[in-house]
Amino acid sequence: MFRVRRDPDDHLVLRRPDRLSPWGNLLLRATLVLGLIMVALAGHWYHRDALADGFDGHVSFVDIIYFTAVTITTVGYGDITPTSEGARLFDALVVTPIRLFIWIIFIGTAYSFVVRRSWEQWRMRGLQKKLTDHFIVAGYGTTGSAAVYELLQNGVDAEKILVIDPNEGRLEEARSEGCLTLQGDATRNATLEMASIDKARSFVACGGRDDTSALLVMSARQLNEDLSISAIIKSEENEFLVKKAGADTVINPVALGGHLLARAATGSHVVDYLQDLVVASGRVQLKERVVAIEECGGPLSECRGGLAVRIVRDGKYYGFWEPEAQSVEEGDIIVQIVPVNGGRDGPAVRDEEAG
Repeated sequence: MFRVRRDPDDHLVLRRPDRLSPWGNLLLRATLVLGLIMVALAGHWYHRDALADGFDGHVSFVDIIYFTAVTITTVGYGDITPTSEGARLFDALVVTPIRLFIWIIFIGTAYSFVVRRSWEQWRMRGLQKKLTDHFIVAGYGTTGSAAVYELLQNGVDAEKILVIDPNEGRLEEARSEGCLTLQGDATRNATLEMASIDKARSFVACGGRDDTSALLVMSARQLNEDLSISAIIKSEENEFLVKKAGADTVINPVALGGHLLARAATGSHVVDYLQDLVVASGRVQLKERVVAIEECGGPLSECRGGLAVRIVRDGKYYGFWEPEAQSVEEGDIIVQIVPVNGGRDGPAVRDEEAG
């Protein structure tokens, strides 16, 4: 079965439903094994009159449990044996497949919970040496997958994106995009340390719940004070809490959607342009960069590369119309609108070779 969802471009795509958690998977396998054993136990009890007990000549329910156990595990001491064709056929045609299924389940469980986890840890230790200036996305649900999509569309190398999620099914989807993955709980310091958060460039918290997002932000900030952290919340009243935990940027899609709806009521072209700025597939994009040395002293309007609209200076924001924007300074961060692939909405881009 698949679920239908929309990607950031509003296209309908198919997505596999979330798989069971490791403990849920283990419980399912244990239930299946128990069910198979009960089938064998019931069959042996039904054929109990055709079983010969060499110990005391009497087959009790405890003897049935014992015989079922040694038969399924292939121990077979021979002290209890089937004497009728029906009992022997049951062991040959029913118990033997049950035995094989149980061993397959056992081997699969051992692989899932021991071998694969050990392999993942070994692989991550090897990747840790290469991980630097990378993006960590904690949570690969609808929001996390959309964030990864936009990063890839903006030209970020897939091998620079590390997705952390406890759900193996979601990690498979991330790996299909070429991203690095780490199965675990991103609120735990050990998981973030394995993700080399001390060398990361940015951390995206997509916890699904506001309290989870706050924990993700708090854990990440504790391990890297200089890390750029963004988080998503669902309740506006929790914005202050998540920022207090250490997030640089907090996104509230509900409030943002309300603002866009209000703007759409007065002018649909404004909303269309805002969406064009946000998504990577638009004709224009918002970019930020550090001011170049040769641009210092000049007005914001003369900065090359696009239409500069804002300066970030010492944590404060100045628009292009304000006096501070008439002379950019060293260390300023410029926010500008740039065309994508020669889009017509942006200004003519001047490069260093242009006169």
